[in-house]
Parts: sequence; C-alpha cells; structure tokens
Amino acid sequence: MPAAPTHPHQWISTFLDAQAAELGAANNTLLAYGRDLKDFTDWLERRGATLNGAERDTVEAYLVDCDAQGLARATRARRLSAIKQLYRFAFDEGWRADNPAIQIKGPGRLKSLPKTLEVIEVDRLLEAARQTGRTSADRLRNTCLMELLYATGMRVSELVSLPATAARGDPRMLLVRGKGGKERMVPLSPPARAALAAWLTVRDAAEEDGARRGIARSPHLFPSRGKSGHLTRHRFYLLIKELAVAGGVSPDTVTPHTLRHAFATHLLANGADLRTIQTLLGHADVSTTEIYTHVLDARLTELVLDHHPLARGDKPETE
Repeated sequence: MPAAPTHPHQWISTFLDAQAAELGAANNTLLAYGRDLKDFTDWLERRGATLNGAERDTVEAYLVDCDAQGLARATRARRLSAIKQLYRFAFDEGWRADNPAIQIKGPGRLKSLPKTLEVIEVDRLLEAARQTGRTSADRLRNTCLMELLYATGMRVSELVSLPATAARGDPRMLLVRGKGGKERMVPLSPPARAALAAWLTVRDAAEEDGARRGIARSPHLFPSRGKSGHLTRHRFYLLIKELAVAGGVSPDTVTPHTLRHAFATHLLANGADLRTIQTLLGHADVSTTEIYTHVLDARLTELVLDHHPLARGDKPETE
C-alpha cells in the first residue's frame, strides 16, 4: 500500500488537484471543499487525531460537534460529503484500506422551493435595465445582461464570463460553458439578440478606442478592469438589486438565481417539457429540474386561494 501523506494539508491539496484535473471541478467547488476539509483536519488535530487514523466514530463525533455549534443542515451535509469524497480518494490511492465515512448518513437538506418572479416583475426589471446607468453604454450593457439572463437561464458565473467570440455573427444560439467545463447550447430570444447586438457594437467601439491608447483588448463580452478581467458575480448581484429598486420590485426577492428560476418556471408554465428545461439549465440530473413542477403547483394553489371567490369566503351572487 502506498504511504499516505504525513501532513493533512498534503491530503487535501492532492485531493483537490485530482478533483480539478480529473473531474474539472469548478474553482468555487474546490474552495468549498478546501474550507470544509481544513475545518475537519483542524478539529482532528485539536483532539490528537489524524486523517489516517480516524474511524467512523471520530467522523460522527465531528458531525455532532458541528451540530452543537449550530451549523445549518446544509452546511453539515456538505462537510460530510467532502469528508466522504476525501476518504474515497484516499482508498482509491491506497492511502487507507477503508473509507470510515462511507456508511454515515448525513442530516439531509430541507427541501425548500426556490423563489421565482412573476412575468410582470421580470418585465419591470428589464425596463429598469433599459433606464438605469450613468451612460448610454452602461444602459445597453445592463439591458444585455438582463435579457440574456432571462432568455437563457444561465448561471450568473456563466453569464459574466462569456467570451466576446460567443456573440459574433448575430447568433441564434449561445455556447455556454457550465459546471465542470461542460458545454451546452442555449437559444436566444429576439429581444436578447437585439440587446446583444446593440451592446456588442458599443463594447467593440470602446475596445477599439482603448487599443489605440495602448490598452490590451479584452476577450470577455462584459469586460472589467478587475483581476478577473470581466464583470464579477458580486457586482452583478449589486446591479440586479439596484434594478429591482428602480423597477419597483422588492429587492429581497430578486437575485441573479431568481431570474434563472423564473426562466425555468415560466417555460414550464407555457408547456415546455422537463427534459428540455434540464438541457437548457445544464442540470446533470432531471430530478434537480423537477423542483420546478412543485414551484408551479405551489403558485397555482396560491392563485386559486388568493383569487377564487369561494376561497376568499365570498358568497356567490344569487339571481
């Protein structure tokens, strides 16, 4: 059996490198794994235990301690998942002869329905995007961002990192690189295509002007001067809150992911099938997409309870 690393940080770094190389794990996923596993190894170290020597009862004691700290169910479930994957990797590498966490059942996750938006609320956000911004270029960019997000259901990380090449030639479809580097094609609505063309014209003119002044051209559709080179998820999160306020929509109900949920829910309400929505959203499993049937059912129930006269207790009119 190959010798296991002597330091826990070597366990974690080797595991994360393998996740990145073999599975194409996203950077945010790797950071989350790293944080969770460091917390576990720090906990082991305080008790004089090691990754190589930990048994099932040790892992269970850690989870009990996480519960005692008041950590959310989702956080505890995620940490157990990271530990299980680390030990599965250690078993495959021959560092350990067993996986001490394999039979431990996690706390599970409370299944809550994702928040979505009414069509009229989306319309208000789109109109706010057309009116909000210090310059004409800002307004065109904001409009393009919102139209693309609602037309495609992209994740915000996929949206802000789009390459400019994806928008060339008045495309009817966009090639999107999703989680794990998986690619998918998403169709564009006519308003999204128009917004994309308008923004691309202004963006290219600004890039051309910058090039004349010695500034390197950006490969991104939504360039920024920050470290990433493109608009960040955090900046877009703040922007969509600004648009919610400007459009008279409660900012508490609006996030980039809410638009993704609205995209899926509105498609389903208008007759799209789950497999199609699964493909457009880039879900690996259709069971993830099925949550939108529950969202739609809950919304229909709410509409009946709010608007049906008998549900409100109104007495039917008599002739």
